[in-house]
Amino acid sequence: MKEMVLQTKVKVCGFDELPAADKELVEAARAATSCSYAVYSKFNVGAAVRLDDGTIVSGSNQENAAYPSGLCAERTTIFWANSQYPTKAVESLAIAARNEQGELAVPIPPCGACRQVILETEKRFNRAMRIILYGAKECYIIEDGVKALLPLSFDSNFLE
Repeated sequence: MKEMVLQTKVKVCGFDELPAADKELVEAARAATSCSYAVYSKFNVGAAVRLDDGTIVSGSNQENAAYPSGLCAERTTIFWANSQYPTKAVESLAIAARNEQGELAVPIPPCGACRQVILETEKRFNRAMRIILYGAKECYIIEDGVKALLPLSFDSNFLE
């Protein structure tokens, strides 16, 4: 038997340490939390993507009383970007969240379904996405794309 070791490299920094372009993207994600429809969970999530032409697209989570019918901010944003700009690759993704007490101190990661959508988007454009997770006390930066967050991932290669 052999053993595999899977590692994820995450840069940790304060918001003030982010480059200007990342701050702009995070601010768009933070602003998108106010557009969230989270009447059930009271957990407002915003996401923003920067496309390869510099365009920023943002979105937020949208809940529904029939819980499976809602959609996360990450998927709302990526699907909107891909449908409106189908030839533009997503370079970066920023995610921010707040609850009734305010912005979360520690960043939240995307859920499994969102990670799978990020993976498909990376495959679609043959390009890893830079992922920035915002928290009021610290930010996490994943430079290597979603495979760092979704090791042993399932993609279309298994369907061939």
